[in-house]
Amino acid sequence: QVQLVESGGGSVQPGGSLRLSCVASGIIFSMYDMAWYRQTPGKQRELVASITSGGRTSYADSVKGRFTISRENAKREVALQMNSLKPEDTAVYYCNSHRAVNGRDMDNWGKGTLVTVSS
Repeated sequence: QVQLVESGGGSVQPGGSLRLSCVASGIIFSMYDMAWYRQTPGKQRELVASITSGGRTSYADSVKGRFTISRENAKREVALQMNSLKPEDTAVYYCNSHRAVNGRDMDNWGKGTLVTVSS
């Protein structure tokens, strides 16, 4: 059974920092691309940052220079360091694992962790 468990969400003032963590079980973690998505009410889930199994990273334009995604395969963990947070970063953040096998996409999702940025 695949499980992705997020932690680290909370409330922070604008300009503050948070570190989100996602620990995976039930998958061969090192073989999966990992990503963080976020969603606010009434909007589609959007990709925030991703890191491939080989360690290549990419970011949404809105978070470049402020957020850093990293992974530690030995701990089966992907993290998202969020600095200089803005009110528009407020959302539920979801961890995602992805792997394509024989043309078939295999995706798993965590339950999400809420980040609130407000003064």
